[in-house]
Amino acid sequence: MRTLILGGTGLISTGIVKHLLARGSDVAVFNRGQRPGTIGPKPVHLPGDRNDPASLAAAAAQNFDVVIDMIGFTPEQSGLAIQAFGGHCKHFIFCSTVCTYGVKIPADVVVDESFPQEPISVYGKNKLLCEQKILGAAREGKFAATVIRPSCTYGPGSSLIDQFESNPVSWDRMARGLPVLLADGGMGLWNSTHRDDVGKLFAYSALNPVTYGKSYNATTQRVFTWRDIYRETAAALGTTSRIISVPADWIIDHDPKRFGLLAEITRYHGAYTSAAAMADVPEFRCEVDYVDGAKETLEDLRRRKAWRSDDDGLYQKMVDSALALGFKPQPA
Repeated sequence: MRTLILGGTGLISTGIVKHLLARGSDVAVFNRGQRPGTIGPKPVHLPGDRNDPASLAAAAAQNFDVVIDMIGFTPEQSGLAIQAFGGHCKHFIFCSTVCTYGVKIPADVVVDESFPQEPISVYGKNKLLCEQKILGAAREGKFAATVIRPSCTYGPGSSLIDQFESNPVSWDRMARGLPVLLADGGMGLWNSTHRDDVGKLFAYSALNPVTYGKSYNATTQRVFTWRDIYRETAAALGTTSRIISVPADWIIDHDPKRFGLLAEITRYHGAYTSAAAMADVPEFRCEVDYVDGAKETLEDLRRRKAWRSDDDGLYQKMVDSALALGFKPQPA
């Protein structure tokens, strides 16, 4: 099997490459070469710009068996990919996102692939349009197609998000024994999945006819609360957490732009099931324990000197204000 990854240097891509190589696939990555890969084996690099039709056509001319698009964010980009790879690959796998579902929740809370897709963010809306174009091309016979929707993914080479930010100061505060903020009691539901586990679904879906024409969530089956995330991240740091629970709106009002992640995503439940993926792709099992994965990720941040430890004046001001209002620190 010959596989081309559009992108190939990001977090999930690293997990995909690992498992593709374990399958015995030849792997190439297509990107501009402006970002180093994370860790692990280095596949063949095909330099090119995914927004340039000529670059895509040159890659497509090599007639890969499988193309995995990790950097398709707009319908225009998906249109270029269809134009280039239609008739030049057997299987096209598109990396989408659970953000295509929006923020509504079903009666039993956990979202499966049958749930209506009603995204509220520009990112989610564009990914949904991409999905529709790719699956439409598959119905026209241009290639077989599969859509995979990861949720929150973490691992070495990336930051470890908290409830508010993608690159948080919370973990440094926690490591120093300082209280951290948590919105709405921290009872929102969440999936956090290690990149190596997510990578399995992409790698073992490749050329699996059962997956053709289907869409899959790619998440751990464990549903966390944000209290779980903070408590277990503290365990990964060898400490305990002291949280101050305050209303989400109160946090967002301090800086709507900075706390946009909370406003748009993490204040809502984000709980998904990947039962369909596990049924169709037996190799896909999430095996990395969160505490172990978080420890690995945080150690990598220190090693890369990417650990955030700045004197965050706004965060401290918010903590001081919360305490003055009578909110008390408590264990997660």
